[in-house]
Amino acid sequence: MSFKYNAALLRKIEDIFKEGGYTVRYEKGNFQNGYCILEKRRVVVINKFHEVDAKINSMMEILVNIQDLELENLSSESAELFQQVKTEKADLFNG
Repeated sequence: MSFKYNAALLRKIEDIFKEGGYTVRYEKGNFQNGYCILEKRRVVVINKFHEVDAKINSMMEILVNIQDLELENLSSESAELFQQVKTEKADLFNG
């Protein structure tokens, strides 16, 4: 499955973070990769000036790499999308 990078997908990925116990904030800043993770506070900060596709890519990279997402709290739709992201993006971001 190929993802359509649009505002709807961005909202669905935001839902994964919210259901998984994280807060997503959009702020200005000089983040090395376009994002910052405050793990102890479970906050993900995304550069608000990035285009939608860059925001989605940053959030997918985070999903692939964080270890403490509360998967048991995900809705079935969010869990399915999470698995698709993990399957398709893990090799890209980790390889």
